[in-house]
Order: sequence, then structure tokens, then C-alpha cells
Amino acid sequence: MIQARGFAAHDAHSPLKPYSFSRRELSDNDVLIDIQYCGICHSDIHQARNEWGNSTFPMVPGHEIVGTIREVGRKVSRFKEGDSVGVGCFIDSCRECASCKEGLEQYCEGHLVVTYNGIEKDMKTATQGGYSNLIVVDENYVLRVSHSSDLPAVAPLLCAGITTYSPLRRWNVGKGQRVGVVGLGGLGHMGVKLAASFGADVTVLSTSPSKQKDAERLGAHDFLVTKDEKALAKAQGRFDFILNTVAAVHNVDALLSLLKRDGTMVMVGAPEKPLDVHVFSLIMKRRNFAGSLIGGIRETQEMLDYCAQNNIVSDIEMISIDKVNEAYDRTVKGDVRYRFVIDMNSLS
Repeated sequence: MIQARGFAAHDAHSPLKPYSFSRRELSDNDVLIDIQYCGICHSDIHQARNEWGNSTFPMVPGHEIVGTIREVGRKVSRFKEGDSVGVGCFIDSCRECASCKEGLEQYCEGHLVVTYNGIEKDMKTATQGGYSNLIVVDENYVLRVSHSSDLPAVAPLLCAGITTYSPLRRWNVGKGQRVGVVGLGGLGHMGVKLAASFGADVTVLSTSPSKQKDAERLGAHDFLVTKDEKALAKAQGRFDFILNTVAAVHNVDALLSLLKRDGTMVMVGAPEKPLDVHVFSLIMKRRNFAGSLIGGIRETQEMLDYCAQNNIVSDIEMISIDKVNEAYDRTVKGDVRYRFVIDMNSLS
């Protein structure tokens, strides 16, 4: 076994602290990655605090990983030592179901091996994530990073980037469309950057008037304060597409009313409690209310390449690993512009 070091949650209520554990030895198709940077996703916090009720401990979170390949298995053909690579929200899948065969591994109907708080394909070894110094992954689930600089800001693309890119591509968002992005946080700021880069007319929908200047800096063309009832009434039926990134309980019907006939709102935020939706918000204008989960390996690579070509990265605040618990609290309060990234070199 390969010895690894990281920071782990040992229960739902205690701070994360240093943790030593083992990674598997390399098989023929594996690569060993020295982790340089790992983003902090809000889902890390949900999982570390067992807010979704499915957490197992001890848990090393982290699924926005950028690093350098240290070693490759003897049959690895896609990568070599020294390559810059990324690892996202899953590290394997059944490879046999319809979703896997269509390149939609995130919807695997067999066994999706999530990067942490999951079980390896041996059905007994717990997966541990990127708040650590190294990771071993099958080459087929590793992404090539072609950004020539700003690697820390690339890390959140492995979750926040693909989570917003996938639905924008799936619903063919582009020129001539009016798009609303609900929430300007880790996901929302990437949604604004990507939708604007696709040529859409982008409006940020936020409860915080103070975020307007930042929204415009990120590429938004307009800003709507959702607490302003008059502004909401004026915007009825305005949007072709709404990307909803909010991870808290909120008024979905008010947002659905902003869609045109046949418009679509897609949820990528994941509130811990159910949302209420009145059916008349949908049927009166034949509106669609949908959800989307990250992206498959092929689409994630497409997203990384697109972002590299168009110089798109996340807005980040870099921290050392000893600040991770403080960063969790600040993330919950919305006190970050717009994603924390851990410098994993600080682990040593």
C-alpha cells in the first residue's frame, strides 16, 4: 500500500484534522498523482457534516483536484510522468451500463465510484478525496489539464465548472437567448462566465444587491434583485433558460414565473430539504423544471479544453490546509469570492 497524508472529518461535528491512511498500489492502468491544489465545494461541507445523511467516517473530502503525475502503470497510454492532470467527482464506474457506454458515467446505473465518501470497485475499500498529498486513479478517469498557468484556479473547474457547463451545453444555451443565473457563488460565478462566453444575454438573479458590480465584472449584462417584488413582476416571462445554483430552500415558483413559454429552469444547487413547486407554475406556460449532475469524463475534458482555449478559470481565494475549518464556516456564510482552493503543498 502507498502511505498518504491528508485532513479528515472523523465525525459530523468535529473540525477536520490531520489523518494518515493508505492508497492502493498502482495496477497496470493506474496513475499516481501528487496533488497540488484542491478546491472546497459546498458539497464537501454537506458530506463532512452529514447534512445529506449518507456520510461515513473518517472522511477525506475533496473532488476538485489538480496535480502532477508522479508514476504510471505499465499499460498506461494516455499520460506520462510530469503531466498536469485533474480528478473530479468520480474515479470509476461500472463501464457496462447504458449511461457509461454513452459517456454519461455520472449517471452510472451500476456502481459509480465517487472520489470520496464512496466505495471502490472491490466493494470494501472506502474512497478518500483530494485534501491529501496524493491519489491513485485509473487513467480512464483522469483529465488532462492544458491551462499553461493559474493552476490553482483550474481546480474548481473539476466540479463547479462542469456542473454549470453541462446543462448549458445540454440545453444549447447560446446567442439570442436570455439566460438567468440564480445565485452568485462558487457555481453561479462559473455559470455567468460560461453562459456569457457562449454568447447568451446573462442576468444574475440574487438576493444581494451588493453583488451587482461583481456580476458585471464576471460578464453579466443585467442584474435582478429577487427580493424586489416590482422587479420580479416586470421580469415575468423574460428568460429562455434559468440556471439555478442555490443550495438553500427558496421560492422556486417565483423563479419559474420568469421563464417564457417552453422555457427551462435547471437545478444544479442541492438544498438539503425538499423544495415546494406548484404545478401551475409549470403547466400554464409549458415550462420545464429539470436537474443536472456534473458531467461525464468526455464532457469534462471538453469543458477543460474549452476553458483553456478561452482563458476561463474560477475566481479563488487560496488557503493553507490548516485554514480549512475556517474556510468551511466562511463558505456557509457566503464569505468567499468565489471558491476556496487549498494549496496542498502546505500539508507538509
